Amino acid sequence: MVAVLAAGCSAPGPTGAGGAGDGAVTATIGDLDPEPIGPPPTPRLPVTVGSQDGAEVTVTSADRIVAVDQYGTLGETVFALGLGGNLVGRDTATDFPAAAGIPNVTPGGHSLNAEAILALRPSVVLTDSSIGPHAVQEQIRAAGVPVVYFDGERTLDTTTDMIREVGRTLGVPAAGDALAERTQQQIDQALASVPQQQDPPTIAFLYQRGAAISMLGGPGSGADDIIKAVGGMDAGTASGLTAAFTPVTAEALIVAAPDVILMMSGGLESVGGVDGLVQMAGVKQTPAGENRRVIDMDDSVLLSYGPSTGRVIGALSEALYGEQAR
Repeated sequence: MVAVLAAGCSAPGPTGAGGAGDGAVTATIGDLDPEPIGPPPTPRLPVTVGSQDGAEVTVTSADRIVAVDQYGTLGETVFALGLGGNLVGRDTATDFPAAAGIPNVTPGGHSLNAEAILALRPSVVLTDSSIGPHAVQEQIRAAGVPVVYFDGERTLDTTTDMIREVGRTLGVPAAGDALAERTQQQIDQALASVPQQQDPPTIAFLYQRGAAISMLGGPGSGADDIIKAVGGMDAGTASGLTAAFTPVTAEALIVAAPDVILMMSGGLESVGGVDGLVQMAGVKQTPAGENRRVIDMDDSVLLSYGPSTGRVIGALSEALYGEQAR
């Protein structure tokens, strides 16, 4: 069975695999703002850390932090460590209410602007390979700003490691350890609540930005791991995709035959909601399209693999299985 979860739906009731019901639903975690692990900690700096790009970087101040990656993971983690008041620049995906007043230095979603970042006078830039161009990060480093790269892979296995690394980089290792422990406990609790299925649903993740950008998630997309976490099978991977994201064709969707579609909320809204989605080529010919079985979730949390990951798994599980997951 294929389940496709689509972010951004506004729908009546939970969709369920295995007979839990048809229709579209928005999976929500309640308050989108990350919950700080405690009062704002006092960074103990300087520290020298190994950056993912191989450089040794010395951080002398965490007073003015810029955190930028494609998923919003780093910005969310800074807030959850209790250092949200020190964040002066963010990415598009760091879009929860508490970050609304912080300048967005990636207005296009994926591209950095060196001048905009340097104008914020950052004391440290946290980033990874998911965003660029790389030359911009190097330009910022050449200007004398410490730039620390983190692992760009987003999986359940890397979530708590990254939290700890961010804590160490900002001189608050105790807060990082505590936040990692809380996050792992929440993940474990959420995984334990996922109903066991004799026939695991196949779930397709569709990344959509209007009619022009339509990508089906595959191995390494980040969506594949969250789909596995809720007891599903990733439709893109099962249908033979080898890349993290592949341009969608009607034929590919029909072959994948998803029962449910998973998307980010902004992506679903960009095609006119569920009504617009089911009119797209290939979608209407899938079980998901026929039954309007779509699950969406806020762009800022769905693939962040940060401190909210446990709540994300729990919300998606309830959206997918309904009362079975309660």
